Amino acid sequence: MEISELKDILHKEQCSCVIYNHGNITLCHERGVKDLLHLLESNPEILADSIIADKVVGKGAAALMISGKVKALYADVISDPAYSLLATAPVQVLYNSRVSNIINRAGTGICPVEDLCKDCKTAADCLPLIKDFINKQNNKNTTTT
Repeated sequence: MEISELKDILHKEQCSCVIYNHGNITLCHERGVKDLLHLLESNPEILADSIIADKVVGKGAAALMISGKVKALYADVISDPAYSLLATAPVQVLYNSRVSNIINRAGTGICPVEDLCKDCKTAADCLPLIKDFINKQNNKNTTTT
């Protein structure tokens, strides 16, 4: 399957990410890096040697893709830190727009995961920070008052 076909699926299905691997397509619908982290931890074979089309790729998503051994990526929007990190790995990268940083959902600053990973030199450096962030988010969402 070609990246252009995945790009079409990404927009047609209105998902956040499309992963193609070994004849199978996986659609992701969560915002941020949750789906990528979940796949890396529970089904890493889905990411290994895959081709991905994603709407927004920041440094955290790039770190997860590198850790998952993704082969190729198309991003509607990619940040400079993500692009630089991906350049250190054997990942073919195509994108529509490259920006200095991914902005948070409120539009008030840098995406929290992008900000967390800003000083990390490698994908491996980013992983514990991302896991901790997602675990805290999940705990916050399940806590009742």
